[in-house]
Amino acid sequence: CFFHRYNLPACRWSLLQQRRKSRCSSSLLSLLFMWTFQSQNLHLTKSDLNLLHLIKAGKEGVFYQARMSRGTCKGHTMLTCKISVRLKHVETEVSIMRKLMHHKNVLQLLDWNTSAEPFMLIMEYVSVGTLRTFLQTNRVHLSGDPELQSLLTIASYHIALAMQHLRSKMILHCDLALRNIMVNKFPWEVKVAEFGLARDMSRMASRRSTGWQSPQRVPLRWYPPEYFKNKYYSFKGDVWSFGIVLWEMQTFGK
Repeated sequence: CFFHRYNLPACRWSLLQQRRKSRCSSSLLSLLFMWTFQSQNLHLTKSDLNLLHLIKAGKEGVFYQARMSRGTCKGHTMLTCKISVRLKHVETEVSIMRKLMHHKNVLQLLDWNTSAEPFMLIMEYVSVGTLRTFLQTNRVHLSGDPELQSLLTIASYHIALAMQHLRSKMILHCDLALRNIMVNKFPWEVKVAEFGLARDMSRMASRRSTGWQSPQRVPLRWYPPEYFKNKYYSFKGDVWSFGIVLWEMQTFGK
């Protein structure tokens, strides 16, 4: 018989044993490679940065323009750095910004450090700062510009694109305001930032805010009327806040 002559069952068993050994070896090598890579791929710390200028300070953290003291961060030497002492909020913000991924009108997350204080978020560089500061600083110049309304409309359009992206990812911003919009080049490069109060709604259409926001942390002047009635905040609340942002722009950040 052909099978008995060449002892095929034994050959097949031998081949299976060799394959299992090779799979085991390759798995061990893969685990060793991943461990080595992760041990070398450490997150940035404050000692890796030179803090240059204060952008803004708030309850959720302090924003700085920063420069890498050595090397680069994903090809960037100039960065925006947010420093906070609230670990849980930083971890939530990292999770949300990673879900948002890359969008031209959302401040991009490059790196983070949640292993030791100060907890940090490392984001792409913005040369100007917040939109509120920009409008207040350049109020006299902009007031005399005949194209002012066109410029504000363009900036508003890019903010709306960012909020549309958040809605597509089921993210509630919950803190949309002029102070939380960064400017790299007005009006074409404006980016929504500050996701310290943001919430991932996943498949939910709306959610009551009781239990995850305290009254001291809520920006009441930007919140919709229904919040004051029953502590209710939905995506319509972000639309209301966007309307307040438009009002802020017309009054130069007052």
